[in-house]
Amino acid sequence: MKKLVSIVIIGLFMFTAGLVSAQDYAEKTEYSFDDDVVTGDLVRPDGELTVVRKRGKERSLIRVRQHFIPEMLKSVENL
Repeated sequence: MKKLVSIVIIGLFMFTAGLVSAQDYAEKTEYSFDDDVVTGDLVRPDGELTVVRKRGKERSLIRVRQHFIPEMLKSVENL
C-alpha cells in the first residue's frame, strides 16, 4: 500500500513539474522601442570664472637611498 501511494505521489510530482516547465517556455515577452529625438542646450554657470595659481616648484621630501641594494645584500648574507 505504501509503495502504491509513493508511486502515485511521484507520478503527480513529475506531471506537475512537466506542466510548469512547459508554461515557462510558452510565454515569451518582446519589447519594441521607437526612436526618440533628444534635444538640449549647453548649460553653463552664471558668473565669472576663477583663475587658480600654479603650484610653485617645491623640493621633494622623498629622498632616494643610494645604498639600499648593498644594505639588502648585507642583511641576506647573515642568513
